[in-house]
Amino acid sequence: MTQAIDRGAAIEGIGVYRPRRLVTNAEVCQYIDSSDEWIRTRSGIMTRGWAEPDETLDLMAVSAATDALSTAGLDPSAVGMILVANCSDGQPIQPLANRVAAGLGTEAPALSVNATCAGFSYAVGVARDLIRGGTADHVLVVGADRMTDIVDRSDRETSFIFADGAGAFVIGASDREAVGPVAWGTDGHRGEVLVLRPDWNQYRQDNLLGPPAITMQGRRIFKWAAETMPAVAAAACKAAGLSLADIDVLVPHQANRRITESIVRALELPSSVVVANDIEHAGNTSSASIPLALHRLVAGGQARPGDTALLLAFGGGLAFAAQVVKVPQVVLPIV
Repeated sequence: MTQAIDRGAAIEGIGVYRPRRLVTNAEVCQYIDSSDEWIRTRSGIMTRGWAEPDETLDLMAVSAATDALSTAGLDPSAVGMILVANCSDGQPIQPLANRVAAGLGTEAPALSVNATCAGFSYAVGVARDLIRGGTADHVLVVGADRMTDIVDRSDRETSFIFADGAGAFVIGASDREAVGPVAWGTDGHRGEVLVLRPDWNQYRQDNLLGPPAITMQGRRIFKWAAETMPAVAAAACKAAGLSLADIDVLVPHQANRRITESIVRALELPSSVVVANDIEHAGNTSSASIPLALHRLVAGGQARPGDTALLLAFGGGLAFAAQVVKVPQVVLPIV
């Protein structure tokens, strides 16, 4: 075991997998009574990625992980722990994290994390502590979801929002603190606003209920996120010894553009702060949302090496998490 002596953690690599197929609002409206204008106004989404049958959850997760390791200049054998955030896997007994390890050709310890859309930030928080504690020198954090596997395309509340994809960070030991403490928690007594219905046990007992699919009370989630997340953002900054005035980049969970706009207003962020808007083209990819959004900003030159970025995640459960990170020096393809 590596002896930890006042060492910090830093992002060393970023990788993603985006589905080949981009689905327009017009195509979504073949399944629901809606319009392109209504969807754009309500969510900010123009297109979203829907994975084809061969773009399995495993393929997307391993591809993003491989991409992150490549940008970090590391071999899988250097990884001391693999953490995979996910909420859509249909095979929990053979966890996705273990399958990712196998796909990378490593026997590193692996752990799947389910905090829904906040899962990636939860895993980043755990990775930071593993590194600072000396348990690992490099931790691979992956967020991957095929939300279209658990969405009813005829449901007007959810079918236009959720999408598929994967993203990953390599987090390693550093002589500077480039991943701040996580501010996290749950509001479980309100968790019924976003659930799988019927659940898998109910479906097994009575398959006439139809396959499990996400049901969502969108207005209640909007109100909760808009009221709760500004305080979580401030807490993450305080934990890092910073203030909101120190933030260069805001990367909120890509749930809904209107939620993001509400949070930005509440935080009174200056116009100079770059705010991720990956949802416009990617939709809500749940556990993959944060790394996909940061990757797009870095690849497009909107987030620069050394910038101070605030990651802000929230989702079903209801779970939330936030941390301040430094944008790494990595070369990424333009997206």
